[in-house]
Amino acid sequence: MAVKIRLRRIGAKKSPYYRVVVADSRSPRDGRFIEDIGYYNPLANPADIKIDPEKAKKWMENGAQPTE
Repeated sequence: MAVKIRLRRIGAKKSPYYRVVVADSRSPRDGRFIEDIGYYNPLANPADIKIDPEKAKKWMENGAQPTE
């Protein structure tokens, strides 16, 4: 199972808000995920980003690949 760290879009139309999640690479963007590790709000000025460093490090050590 190839695991990716990627953004999962939530929020209203024209008001994006993203969760940073660990998910199987075969699942859809907003589909099933394994663990929620943070969030990203691009509309805040400056952009609001929070990622749990311990969870991210654990997943990357286990082979999870971050997306662009």
